[in-house]
Amino acid sequence: MLTDKEILNKAKFTLEIESESLLRAKSFLADDFVNAVKTVVNAKGRLIITGIGKSANIAAKIVATLNSTGTPSVFMHAADAIHGDLGIIQQDDIVLCISNSGNTPEIKYLVPLIKDGGNPIIAFTGNQESFLWNESDFPIYSGVEREACPNNLAPTSSTTVQLALGDALAVTLLELRGFKAKDFAKYHPGGALGKKLYLKVEDVISSGGNQVVGPSTSIKEVIIAISSNRQGAVAVVLENELKGIITDGDIRRMLEKDVEISSLKASDIMMRSPKQIVQSEMATVAADMIKSHNISQILVVDDLARFKGFVHFHDLLNEGIL
Repeated sequence: MLTDKEILNKAKFTLEIESESLLRAKSFLADDFVNAVKTVVNAKGRLIITGIGKSANIAAKIVATLNSTGTPSVFMHAADAIHGDLGIIQQDDIVLCISNSGNTPEIKYLVPLIKDGGNPIIAFTGNQESFLWNESDFPIYSGVEREACPNNLAPTSSTTVQLALGDALAVTLLELRGFKAKDFAKYHPGGALGKKLYLKVEDVISSGGNQVVGPSTSIKEVIIAISSNRQGAVAVVLENELKGIITDGDIRRMLEKDVEISSLKASDIMMRSPKQIVQSEMATVAADMIKSHNISQILVVDDLARFKGFVHFHDLLNEGIL
């Protein structure tokens, strides 16, 4: 049974071993990586990625990353490839084979078939004397000095390096393609990530309740207005022009003072020049403003500075943006 301290030490040791493996992999990157990247970015076809065992799992993840960043990619399991799935590979495709040993039976069987089709082969392999290394057009070294596994058996450091090399490939390719956030958004329309990329302020404006008072509105009416909406605030507007904001905090601070509230108007306690945002702005910008200014809500205006509503931090929280 491990003590709590021993558990933490084992975890830290694993991260140390794997981080050292990544730094070592960095030192081995050379011209073959550059040439592989150039070949992929100039290809008319797709990048087919294959492997066996844990390398196949890594291949599938790399495919997902490449597809989401603008490089059309397809996963092909090495075992399935030699039992019919080889037809996935088309004339203009490039194949990335991932194998730590570079000598698995499936890889030895598969590589000559790929070469017969005239498709360029990129290799991630940890064995520079392997069949895969010698038969590939662009061999990229993914070897490690040892696995993080205490028995030096379970693929840990080696698969981490394979995965990181896949990320290096994807990031380099997206830079070469000029892939921007708006392009990324096209491939991620769903979930919280999609909302961050697509959602605008006008899409999350709160509605309902009395959100507007005039400068001459009595404090009693201001309190009623704030109570009737869920913003915790009202906008002070005169002839479509935004004059200020009154929050429930302003009301509390006013009540703490020895003043006669019956004679006060909205203009007496409103905060002038409040934080505001244009409705066409991205919702993430509103989220950043709310966080940086430590406020609960922000006023929304149109291009002519006319008040349109509020965005409350709860609205952004509900959308998964905060």
